[in-house]
Amino acid sequence: MTGRSVLRVAVLGPGGIGGLLAGLLSRAGHRVVCLAGEESVRVLRESGVSVRSGVYGDFNASVDADTVLREPVDVCLVCVKHTSLDAALRRVPADVLGDALFVPFLNGVEHPAVLRDRHRDELVAPGVIRVESTRVAPGVIEHGSPFCEVDLTGDRVARERLEELGEVLRASGPVTRVLDDEVGVLWAKMSFLAPFALLTTRYGLPLGDVRTRHRDELVALVEETAAVSRACGGPGDPAQALARYDAFPAGTKSSMQRDAEAGRPLELDAIGGALLRAAERHGISVPVATRVVAELGS
Repeated sequence: MTGRSVLRVAVLGPGGIGGLLAGLLSRAGHRVVCLAGEESVRVLRESGVSVRSGVYGDFNASVDADTVLREPVDVCLVCVKHTSLDAALRRVPADVLGDALFVPFLNGVEHPAVLRDRHRDELVAPGVIRVESTRVAPGVIEHGSPFCEVDLTGDRVARERLEELGEVLRASGPVTRVLDDEVGVLWAKMSFLAPFALLTTRYGLPLGDVRTRHRDELVALVEETAAVSRACGGPGDPAQALARYDAFPAGTKSSMQRDAEAGRPLELDAIGGALLRAAERHGISVPVATRVVAELGS
């Protein structure tokens, strides 16, 4: 990014999150190219991105679309699932990506190292997004939560580049913060996500039912996750996590739960597996997490 008022943004994976961000950025006047499979590319070229949102309104936004990145951009938002990351990265050749910021909005805590093996350290800027947004058809996005919050970080990234992108996202719609302490930011998300994703998927229930019908299990899993987070250098306040769960709309579903309902591969290894590996490294006993991950993987 060079301070220009209009950014060139690639969105790798225009699904629930990528499609929402692509639509908001395009509506704000930025040039957006969505990178996806041939069928999605055809629809996006013909019809653009349609967003249905109680927060941002219902709108349609024009985007470019292609199966592979063919020209330089200022930033590439990586919005695919872990289960398709390796294949998706073939759509962004390193020589074309150049000096673009590489901003992954992936679940878990292990993906920055994977991306830094592919792109320069000082250009990988992990992001965290808190939103419930679903692709109901190619190019059609339903934003169901009353919020969309983004945290940008990257210990090795120039602060001015993070601030510029933060301002662009903020002006486009999402509440956006630029934060220090990459590990802390990623584990703050993981501490909330892991119990939520694992239990809603294990029981096939929305958050409201999990936090009432399976309260003891939720509390135990939150405490285990908080202990692992603290050991890894992240936040670890179980009471704060539980308060956030209690404040969420009762019908909220995790993306892992939605994947299970649709018969799609689960990000079980990126979330549950990563939690168990971190616990093992630090010698922390996590019996509830171990059991739930095993049940989901059986």
